[in-house]
Amino acid sequence: MSLAIVGIGTAVPQHVIAQGDAAELAKAFCCQTDQQARVLTNLYHHTHIQRRGSVLLDRANGSGPRQSFFEPAVNQSDLGPTTRERMDRYAQEAPAMALSAAQKALAQSGVAAQEITHLITISCTGFAAPGADIFLIETLGLSPTVSRTHIGFMGCHAALNGLRVALAVADSDPNARVLLCAVELCSLHFQYGWDPDQVIANALFADGAAAVVGVPGAAAPQDAWRVEATGSCLFPNSRDAMAWRVGDHGFEMTLSRRVPDLIAAHLRPWLEQWLGQHRLGLEQIRSWAIHPGGPRILSSAVECLGLPPTAGVLSDQVLAECGNMSSPTILFILDRLRVQQAPRPCLALGFGPGLVAEAALLI
Repeated sequence: MSLAIVGIGTAVPQHVIAQGDAAELAKAFCCQTDQQARVLTNLYHHTHIQRRGSVLLDRANGSGPRQSFFEPAVNQSDLGPTTRERMDRYAQEAPAMALSAAQKALAQSGVAAQEITHLITISCTGFAAPGADIFLIETLGLSPTVSRTHIGFMGCHAALNGLRVALAVADSDPNARVLLCAVELCSLHFQYGWDPDQVIANALFADGAAAVVGVPGAAAPQDAWRVEATGSCLFPNSRDAMAWRVGDHGFEMTLSRRVPDLIAAHLRPWLEQWLGQHRLGLEQIRSWAIHPGGPRILSSAVECLGLPPTAGVLSDQVLAECGNMSSPTILFILDRLRVQQAPRPCLALGFGPGLVAEAALLI
């Protein structure tokens, strides 16, 4: 059995900001010296990001994008909006973005909203109940008896965890029709002050949503992309490498400089073993969807697996055009691979707190 992907939809905020402009805005919140300002400018430049979207942006009097949610600190103890204020904004903004992606996925799939039997929602940037799942049921006209699963706080690889749940559903029910929707509003968690981990996170993350409609393999056209298997590996001695914690003023990201080295040391041995269980070798994977957590994370994965530079091109493009949107990002990449009719098998990879690598094999 397998999960056939019959529709993918993506959504980004209405307004975007150029990375250079984002760096200039960030200086007012994070930098206290000219040296810090120079380091910040350089860091933002080296992310490879060209522009990012945020639900906090608007256009005042037809000028460039602006935001009014964050205000420069009045003193060192001013750390910006409280977590409650950020969660209130999440509850206002997340449902509409999830809806946009879900509508596109359903339209592409040919599956009617009333046919959806299972709804999987994914988010690590906000909490609200009733939340996006109830909004999708009511607004799309899903059945009130649809089975719901929420995958929360798992980070950048969470869409792969979602596909694992969807695959299990499809394998257990030949009549299943699954809608998966990931929505993240990372920009709500912008952090004030000069903390290296937080400054890096400020420079990378953006807002976005993506949705997938999946059906059991036997119910889909023969050429449909199919999730055949998923895998997971917790790297040893990596608990301090990546973390995502709830603070009093938003969620706080830890992103250690060790992450690329941990990937280089542990990713290939695990993938070779896991692929071997499915009678495949690395050389037989013909396309790749690697989550671009940052340029060094992407390049480390490509290099340690001995892949040609072209293997990371679409990942780099999504990073450049949209920023790191956390969980929806991998679905943006898969969408582009499907549109381009990329060769298969395809391997999707993501990394998250733990440090954990998640994989999905698509044929």
